Amino acid sequence: MSTAEILAELPKLKAEDLAVIQAKLDELAGDVWLDDRELSDADKAALNEGLAQYQANPEAGDSWEQVKARIQAKLRP
Repeated sequence: MSTAEILAELPKLKAEDLAVIQAKLDELAGDVWLDDRELSDADKAALNEGLAQYQANPEAGDSWEQVKARIQAKLRP
């Protein structure tokens, strides 16, 4: 079966079947998803700034439930 044929069949599958396929793809990808390179200086600075803000005021952000509700609201048709 060609890649094009496989891709054409994917939209026809049930969510449960797609989840099984995704799990297998993740398993096969293995370490491909891992990036062993160093973070850029800009990335390090952004992470350090975010950590410093959190440490200065850990209650300033939203709870996971608030964030989750906002995401779910955006995903609803």
